[in-house]
Amino acid sequence: MLAMMANRFGGPDVLELVDLPAPEPGRGEVVVDVAAIGVGWLDTLIRSGRGPDVFAVEPPYVPGGAVSGTVVAIGAEVDSTWLGARVVTRSAADYGGGYADTVVANVDFAFLVPDELGLDSAVALLDDGATALALLEKTPVRPGDRVLIAPALGGLGSLAVQLASAAGARVIAAVRGEEKLALARELTDVVVDYSTADWPEQVRATTDGHGLDVVFDGLGGMVGAAAVALLADGGRFSGYGMASGAPTELDDADRQRLTVVDMAQLVEFWPDNARRVARVLNEAAAGRVTPIIGRTYPLAEAAAAHVDIEARRFTGKLLLLP
Repeated sequence: MLAMMANRFGGPDVLELVDLPAPEPGRGEVVVDVAAIGVGWLDTLIRSGRGPDVFAVEPPYVPGGAVSGTVVAIGAEVDSTWLGARVVTRSAADYGGGYADTVVANVDFAFLVPDELGLDSAVALLDDGATALALLEKTPVRPGDRVLIAPALGGLGSLAVQLASAAGARVIAAVRGEEKLALARELTDVVVDYSTADWPEQVRATTDGHGLDVVFDGLGGMVGAAAVALLADGGRFSGYGMASGAPTELDDADRQRLTVVDMAQLVEFWPDNARRVARVLNEAAAGRVTPIIGRTYPLAEAAAAHVDIEARRFTGKLLLLP
């Protein structure tokens, strides 16, 4: 099988196309002929050697995890009805193994893709859709709430915008650059460019001086800190990422006046992920949420996808196609 392998930690150029032995399924496993592979910010952090401890890997390794495709082989104790099924799943490893044209997965975490949904959309929903649902379950929004989501055009953020809007919130989408402003207006009426110095004043103007009720922060750093300052007393802050390279810092005063959850919440989501994946696939099949596919790359050009992520030259979810 063909796979992209990182032989050492470093820049995108450490990714190399290799030919590996075809995998065999073990007990409770299925082999998937891969149609689409999810690529995310976490992959670039791990590849650079700066990944979270919970996703510790040592080179050489095959990056990634989220894939969609067709089941072509099954292991012991797997029902034969899985053969030929269209599925979205993760590679059997805790992390790694996804950047390949063939992947072994645990059948217990394989989800049938509804006929109404493409395999590319399904893989774009597996992690980002389930996490967006979890974020809004942990920090619910109410009709009329003033909600800032930053960034609002990534795979996760764009889904969070749709879910919060469907809940009746007044969503403010924070993005970077003129091109993304135009795209964000297709999701919500109020958008701001967080690369401009006056973006906090623009947000304040939209709240009529009341401040924000909720912030979903995937950026961290200075943008996250500015977002915290925009929250009214009693507001809710949900930190789920640090695309800036550093998490948002909150002082004791902020923690006393706000309800705060930070990135530690992500680990808490895992035990109930299967329920959320099934739900978001059904929501998408019914047309109630739509993942944004930003760009696709051949598997052999995974390094180019990493370059674009690190340069923030993307919207929605990036995919590799074997």
